[in-house]
Amino acid sequence: MDRVTLKVPIVGMIVNEAVIARIARTLSTTFSAGVPLVEALDSVSGAAGNAVYRDAVKRVRDDVTGGTMINVALRTVGVFPTLLIQMCAIGEESGALDTMLDKVATHYEAEVDNKVDNLTALLEPMIMSILGILVGGLMVAMYMPIFQLGQVV
Repeated sequence: MDRVTLKVPIVGMIVNEAVIARIARTLSTTFSAGVPLVEALDSVSGAAGNAVYRDAVKRVRDDVTGGTMINVALRTVGVFPTLLIQMCAIGEESGALDTMLDKVATHYEAEVDNKVDNLTALLEPMIMSILGILVGGLMVAMYMPIFQLGQVV
């Protein structure tokens, strides 16, 4: 079901970016708190909120446990966006992985907020027209018997 949710045209992109933001924020917070990377990836897999990303993070954790760098492990899974992979590579090389993950999380949270705002702006006219049709239908349904009584008299 989670795989299908990620493929839905508009909502899938929002869910995808929200999950990436959640993963980056959780990993940044746990890593900056001093939690070892493998244990932090365990926490992230539980907090992902999506089965596709949960399984991907578990594969990344297994690769990192085997000695692979996190950016290489993220790239081999093939689920994560290029921005996350490149920022993890920069963070690993500079020793500021938590800072880079925080920037990724901030970026994707802002993207999710913008897309949700745009989606609600697009849905407002449609919701108003549906409500207008419903209220108009109720008005017609209520007054039609009264007009028919007037014709009989």
